[in-house]
Amino acid sequence: MEFEVTHPFHPWRGQRFVLSTRKQNWGEDRVMFYDADGRLRSLLASWTDVAAPDVFIEIAAGRSFVRPDDLATLAALIEQIERSHGG
Repeated sequence: MEFEVTHPFHPWRGQRFVLSTRKQNWGEDRVMFYDADGRLRSLLASWTDVAAPDVFIEIAAGRSFVRPDDLATLAALIEQIERSHGG
């Protein structure tokens, strides 16, 4: 089975690879494949057409690539860093 890299900012966007396996790795759903040099690589499945389409991405229709919950997580992280540095 082949898959295509669909992430809009990934340098391999539009390229197709042969899927070696798909598994949970580092707590994430990832696809494993061999690149042109024969090295085993992995990508987030959500960055490919292997994963079911992300509902937020489809509804945003290219207008936004950041989910609200991701922004909330980022804001909390920034706040934590600021507190740890006396900000």
